[in-house]
Amino acid sequence: MAFDHTPLRANLHTHVDRLAGLIGPRILAKPESILATIGYIRSTWQAMDYEVREETYESSDGPATNLVVEIPGISSNEVIVLGAHYDTVANTPGADDNASAVAVLLEASRHLKEFTPSKTLRFVAFACEEAPYMSMGSMGSQYHARQAKQRGEKIAMLCLEMVGYFRHEPGSQKVPETIPKLFHWLFPKRGNFLAAVGNLASWQLSWSFRRGFKKASRMSLFSICLPEKVQEIRRSDNSSFWDQGYPALMVTDTSFLRNPNYHQPTDTPDTLDYDAMTEVTLGVVGALRNLAG
Repeated sequence: MAFDHTPLRANLHTHVDRLAGLIGPRILAKPESILATIGYIRSTWQAMDYEVREETYESSDGPATNLVVEIPGISSNEVIVLGAHYDTVANTPGADDNASAVAVLLEASRHLKEFTPSKTLRFVAFACEEAPYMSMGSMGSQYHARQAKQRGEKIAMLCLEMVGYFRHEPGSQKVPETIPKLFHWLFPKRGNFLAAVGNLASWQLSWSFRRGFKKASRMSLFSICLPEKVQEIRRSDNSSFWDQGYPALMVTDTSFLRNPNYHQPTDTPDTLDYDAMTEVTLGVVGALRNLAG
C-alpha cells in the first residue's frame, strides 16, 4: 500500500506560509523579522523534542544567529550537515529563496528523529547568506564551517538552496552563462528536476547522495560536479564548506536559472510546487540515511 504523504506536504506548505506569507522579508535590518523567524524554527524543532543550540556570532551588521540540532552518531567526529539559510533580501518574502529549503530542512529532521546513524546528523538553519554578507565574510555558514574546522570535525555538507519551483515547459530551464556553449547540450531544458551540484573534490559525496536520493524519491535528479570557476555554483552556503576543504553539494531548483521570481516581491508561497517539494524531502531523507550509515 502506498504511504500517505499528505501530512508531509501539508507541513511543508505551513512552514513556507509562516515564513514567507506571515513573516515576509527576513533581514537583520528588521530585527523583529529575524526574531520571529528564529522563534518559529526553534519552536518547530522543540515540538519534535530536539534540543536547539543557538550559535551566535558577530556579523558585519551586528549579532547573527544560526540554529543547530543534532542526532548523535556512533562517531561523534564524523558529521553530515544539512543546512539552509533563513534570511532573504530586503524586497522579497522569499518563498522559494529560501523558505522552501528551511521547510525541507525541518521536515527532513522530523523524518529522521528516530534514526540511529553511524555518523552524527546535524541540521543547521543559517543566518546571513544573502548579500552583502557573502562579500563581507560574515555568513552564518562561514562561521559554522570555520568553527567545525577548528574542532577537527570531519564533515560532508548538503546545502538546500531554493527547492520549491518546478516547470515542465520546453525552454523553462537555462544553462549557467559561464558554461561554454559547446557543453549546453548536456544540460536539461525543462525546469522539472532537482540539481545536486558539487565542486570537483565533492564527486564521491555526489555519488553517495545520488544513490540514497534515487532509492527514496521519484523526483528527477541532475547530478554534476564542476570547477569552482563556474561562479554560479559558489553562490550559496556550500561554498563556505568548500573554503574549509570539506566536500559539499548545493541541492537546488537552480534558482535564477529557472525561477523568474528570484529576489522579487513575487516570490510568494502560491508559486511553489508542494508535491515536488514532498519528493525532494523524501529524497533528501533517503540520501541522509545512505550518507550517515
